[in-house]
Amino acid sequence: MKKHLQTTFQTRQYMLSKDFEIYYYDDYNLSKVDLHTHDYYEFYFFLEGDISIEIARQVYSLKFGDVLVVPPYIPHRPIIHNMKVPYRRFVLWISQNYYDYLLSNSCDYGYLPTYVLENQCFIFHNEKIQFYTIQSKIIQLIEEEHSSHFGRSTQLNLCISDLILFLNRILYKRNHPISKIEEVALYQKILSYIEEHLDENLSLDCLAKEFYMSKYHISHVFKDNLGLSIHQYITKKRLALCKQAIQGQMSITEAYQSFGFGDYSSFYRAFKKEYGISPKDFRDMQMDL
Repeated sequence: MKKHLQTTFQTRQYMLSKDFEIYYYDDYNLSKVDLHTHDYYEFYFFLEGDISIEIARQVYSLKFGDVLVVPPYIPHRPIIHNMKVPYRRFVLWISQNYYDYLLSNSCDYGYLPTYVLENQCFIFHNEKIQFYTIQSKIIQLIEEEHSSHFGRSTQLNLCISDLILFLNRILYKRNHPISKIEEVALYQKILSYIEEHLDENLSLDCLAKEFYMSKYHISHVFKDNLGLSIHQYITKKRLALCKQAIQGQMSITEAYQSFGFGDYSSFYRAFKKEYGISPKDFRDMQMDL
C-alpha cells in the first residue's frame, strides 16, 4: 500500500464529511480503545494484527480477509492483544443519509444492513481471492479520494456504489445457493405472472409475497437473466400496451389507467423517455396518419 495513502490513527468517533470517509491504518503502538457507538455505518476490512473485535457484547477473532459491518448505535471496540505485530485495516464510514441515498437508487443496497441487524451477524469471512477483489475496489476509492482528477466527486460516488453493491452481492449469493435450472424456472414464473397482472400492483414487496421469497432474491434472479430490473421491465411492458391502445383509439386516460400507471405525470415522463414524444403528440400523430 502506498505510504501517502496511509492515515494516522485518531480517536475521533464522528464524521467530518456528510457522506463518507475512508481510511487505511497501519499501526504499531495504540492505546486502549473504549467501547463506543456512532450514528453512521462502519465497514471494517481486516488485513493484519493480533486483535479481536467486540461487537454487541460478542467477541470475534479476526483473520485476513474478514469484513465487519457495524450499523449505527451498535457498541463495539477493538481488543488489542499484541502490538508487536502491525495492526493494518481499512475503515469506511458511511452516514445514514448517504446510505439512504443509495437505497433510493436501488433496494439492492439494503440486503446487507438488513441481514446484519435481523441476524445480529456482524462479521463475514472471505477467501483470499474474493478479498483481493474487495481490496482493489477499496484502494481505487482511496486513490480517487486523494486525487484532484476531473470528475473526482462523480467517480467517488461510483466507487462507493460499486464497493457496497459488491459486498451485498457476496452475502446474497452466499445465502442463496441456487442451481441454474431452479433460477431459470423462477425467472420464467415471474415473467408469466407479470404478463398476467400488468394492471395490478407489481411492486417487489407484492412479488415477494406471491413467490414466498425475499424481494432481493427475486430482483437478482430477474436482472441476472434479463439484464433489466423488474421495475424497468414492467414499465416497458406497460408502455408498449398503452402505446398499442392509443393506436387503437383508446383515450390516453383510459390507456394509462388500464395498464397499471397510478397517475398521468408518471405515465407522461415514462412515455416520453421511452419513445421521445409525449402521449398527446403521439395520439395526434396517429390521428393525422
